[in-house]
Amino acid sequence: MSTAAPVSQQQQKPTTGSGYEVARPLGKCQVCGRTIEPGEKFMAALRETQMGFERVDVSSECWDPFERKDLLAFWQAVMPRAEAKKKLFVDDTVLCDLFERLSDASEQAKVNFRFVLGLILMRKRLIVYEGTRVDGDRELWNVRLKGRDELIDLLNPKLDEAQVQEVSQQLSQILSEEL
Repeated sequence: MSTAAPVSQQQQKPTTGSGYEVARPLGKCQVCGRTIEPGEKFMAALRETQMGFERVDVSSECWDPFERKDLLAFWQAVMPRAEAKKKLFVDDTVLCDLFERLSDASEQAKVNFRFVLGLILMRKRLIVYEGTRVDGDRELWNVRLKGRDELIDLLNPKLDEAQVQEVSQQLSQILSEEL
């Protein structure tokens, strides 16, 4: 089993201070409108729109013909049962892919989001911290995905505790479901 970081292949809408609106699973295929029953497998996807990140749930039978060109990430999920507790259901491949796809982000909310995602990946030991360099007034962390040699710049936006909490809530809303 390789320990290398995976290689690439993402209703009520809570609003956060960053402007992101993130949908939770609605129990309905967004292609055909059929109800996705509790316990049924389906595909969940994340795409960027002008309003922020959007979650899209697609039933298994509608997934093959579904247009995926604008997706940031996608993963298989199971429709939650009402009585269950929240758990992470996105695998490490999706997290690493999302981290890489946000590398060109310039909007502050996306930079903050990527930084906190990078911290999570460091904690999971999927990103290795190599050092820090200063470029003008910017602090750049040199990191690399585990099992790879290529260094990646991770801008430290110097978030305060409230900003870290806000971005952590966004990540939780995007990456969690009730199982």
